[in-house]
Amino acid sequence: MTLRRMDNVGIVVEDLDAAVAFFTELGMEVEAKAEIEGLFADQTVGLDGVRSDIAMMRTPDGHGKLELAQYHTPAAVGDASHDAPPNTLGLHRVMFAVDDIDDTIARLRRHGAELLGEVAQYENIYRLCYLRGPSGIILALAEQIG
Repeated sequence: MTLRRMDNVGIVVEDLDAAVAFFTELGMEVEAKAEIEGLFADQTVGLDGVRSDIAMMRTPDGHGKLELAQYHTPAAVGDASHDAPPNTLGLHRVMFAVDDIDDTIARLRRHGAELLGEVAQYENIYRLCYLRGPSGIILALAEQIG
């Protein structure tokens, strides 16, 4: 059997509504929302008593998806500082291609996003940056030049 596709990237967040607002501002659309609980959820993730709310977000072209999850029980765990640097082991960023990087940064700043460095240019091909969003999520943005 061969791999068919990558369906989505899952991200655990502290505040689902804030994360949905952030990714909606970026240009993603809510595909579905659901409350997840029960034996199948416990068996799937290997935890007992799972109760979470999820929102499936999709890019405008329908190919890219994020599953945002807020765990109510058991509570989410992790470093509450949300200041892990980009070279931390594990999943560290999600990259999006955008039409106007400056406008995107300005709109996301209204939702608490902060640049990790600055907008940089790679040759005459891309303008790039890293931003920290809700729950410490790191986004990379790329604007093709020309």
